[in-house]
Amino acid sequence: MKNYFFALIAVLSLNFAYSQDLPKAYKNEFGFRSDNDAYLAYGQDRYYTNGLFISFRRAMDQSKLNNKLNKIIWELEAGHKMYNPQSGNIPNISFVDRPFAAYLFVGGSLSWLYNSENTLKVAIQAGTIGPSAKGKEVQELLHSIVGFYEIKGWEWQVKNETGLNTTVEYNRFLQRAKSNKTDFTFNSYANIGNTFTGAGTGLTFRAGSINQLFNSVSTQSTVSNNAKTKTLNDTEFFFYAKPMIHYIAYDATIEGGLFRDDKGPATFGVKPLVFTQQAGVIYAKNRWTADFSVLFKSREVKSTAKAHQYASAALYYRFN
Repeated sequence: MKNYFFALIAVLSLNFAYSQDLPKAYKNEFGFRSDNDAYLAYGQDRYYTNGLFISFRRAMDQSKLNNKLNKIIWELEAGHKMYNPQSGNIPNISFVDRPFAAYLFVGGSLSWLYNSENTLKVAIQAGTIGPSAKGKEVQELLHSIVGFYEIKGWEWQVKNETGLNTTVEYNRFLQRAKSNKTDFTFNSYANIGNTFTGAGTGLTFRAGSINQLFNSVSTQSTVSNNAKTKTLNDTEFFFYAKPMIHYIAYDATIEGGLFRDDKGPATFGVKPLVFTQQAGVIYAKNRWTADFSVLFKSREVKSTAKAHQYASAALYYRFN
């Protein structure tokens, strides 16, 4: 994990060294995001404990779009999420306050970014929970690489179930200061599927060197193909805060498979209302984007499980 941050610093240093280059539009973007509670150095390894996501994005030809649309971007993604009880080393099932679970998926999405700066994104994922998601194997490998403690307790994980999940996300631009240094966006989403079902709403506040929402890292829209509009800034470098309230109708990583009678030896009900607060810093220039954020989440399980927090680090590269 430390090597990742050293590599990130090296990449940013090289990018600053070539900052005299003229900005250029790129059609494609490839990168990854890593979530882990260990990044916060709290000594915790619980609940949503690790996530790894690899994605590829491409902008469609903007010259063929109507006057209302600025961009259409399609994306392919593969990901893995991993969940523990209060620790990854559980000596007895009585200590399980959230199920051992993993979610392995592939998916795709399409984003419509309007000249009004409102955005609409529709995504679909096919995946699996249970032993077929390889949570035990992934966690044992990670702990072996970084020298963490021995893993124990995955025999009590949720049972296998294949999942099909869809997400619709809508963001509405609200207001930007005359200085173009701060703005607010309304966020909303809805999930429907047998792994995750629910909805959420909130706000995003940005402060710093920011671009329009159809040209910004905030909406994963830094790729362009015959761009219609010039960016406000050649470089994005800003702080953001994103408080949200979520309604959880179903979460198979907590409750077990929706269509299974035998869901697993240790499953729980979900708390229907969950609050999250995400805060982070983003830097994007020319080919590179780097993003680091911290997310705090209120209790999500009807058990003795506590609130949780983790960090997320992402690095993306643009090319033609």
